[in-house]
Amino acid sequence: MSDFCAQIWPEEPTPEDLKSCRECGLYKHGSRMVWGEGNPEAPIMLILDNPGAREDSEGNPYVCGTRQTLQRAVNDVGLQIPDLYVTFILKRRPTRAYEKERVRQICMIHLDNQIEKMKPKLILCLGNVAVKSFFKNSDADVKTMRQTWHNVRGYETSVAYHPLAVRRRPNLWNSFLSDLKLVAERYEQLH
Repeated sequence: MSDFCAQIWPEEPTPEDLKSCRECGLYKHGSRMVWGEGNPEAPIMLILDNPGAREDSEGNPYVCGTRQTLQRAVNDVGLQIPDLYVTFILKRRPTRAYEKERVRQICMIHLDNQIEKMKPKLILCLGNVAVKSFFKNSDADVKTMRQTWHNVRGYETSVAYHPLAVRRRPNLWNSFLSDLKLVAERYEQLH
């Protein structure tokens, strides 16, 4: 892997009318709502399952392992921060057990509205939770769907392993890089 220094990507503020959303129940977990990070006008949207830890115990922002791995791969394939926007199926980080299927269905409404507003040129779902939720298919999985473009609700969409899975299983690094390269190459073709 190349020399690389992870950085905190700018966070997009949560819309005022949604900051106090209580519909899914995750507000009880005490985590704050995170709408997205990166460039809100980016042509490439990356979808993760949920925000990770964003502040240390003293409240100072830091770049978690998921973001470090993602940023390293993005850097290695030549994409830039202005090209990317990262968002989530769940807008709050779960800190304990919850009704996963029900909560994801509720939270997908926010993501669907976000995508409709932003209209990205390309979408990349990272990890099986994001893939199953976004594709609305409980049988969808990264392993069998990667390295291919899919039309999901009118959007060119591809899939890749979750950066945390790659971090835990370094043997997935080359596949992860290959999947991000697919996105970078398609983006080049589009402009």
